Amino acid sequence: MRHRGRQRRVVVAVGGLSAVLAALWTVKATRDDPESGAPPMPSPDASRPIGPATTPDLPPSPPVRIEVPRIDVRTPLMKLAKNPDQTVETPPQSRAHEAGWYRLGAAPGSRGAAVIIGHVDTARGPAVFYRLGRLRPGDRASVLRADGRTAVFAIDSVERFAKDRFPTNRVYGDPGYAAIRLITCGGRFDRATGHYLDNVVAFGHLLGSGRAR
Repeated sequence: MRHRGRQRRVVVAVGGLSAVLAALWTVKATRDDPESGAPPMPSPDASRPIGPATTPDLPPSPPVRIEVPRIDVRTPLMKLAKNPDQTVETPPQSRAHEAGWYRLGAAPGSRGAAVIIGHVDTARGPAVFYRLGRLRPGDRASVLRADGRTAVFAIDSVERFAKDRFPTNRVYGDPGYAAIRLITCGGRFDRATGHYLDNVVAFGHLLGSGRAR
């Protein structure tokens, strides 16, 4: 399944995440509401930066690790690209406690939307982005890059989208500044189809950067 929202058809990225993850995950009782405190369905323009997005962009450099203290995420980042059917690659189930960077998009800290994808859970329990829905505006996400710089992002909004109304351009398009998008599955788990009904997306902007110690 690929997302066919109000905008153009998704042939890469989130559509693959939702379909591949949902097809592999087995039914568990906890999956009826995987992200405790899950965000409501979005309102227009809710992902605009909460502060001026005037921080100078960084030159491209691959990310190697992300930390999101609010939800206890500290994980290395693998590189993700496209599957043969043009959907996005996702972290393998054997590495569900790690997240992945969509390397065909922007690098974290450089201009554009840097997309980082993670599982919400597996048959064995919670995965790396299980608590993604608990993020709130102002929370921080720090990405260590291969060039030794750490890009620090502020979360602007966390929103849930029905899969058939996924806003592709808003998530993957260039917003005109250095942005980050953290994505997982969410909402209700449909036991009949074996699919989550929604996606959860955390939107953020570059707050600053520094050299890793």
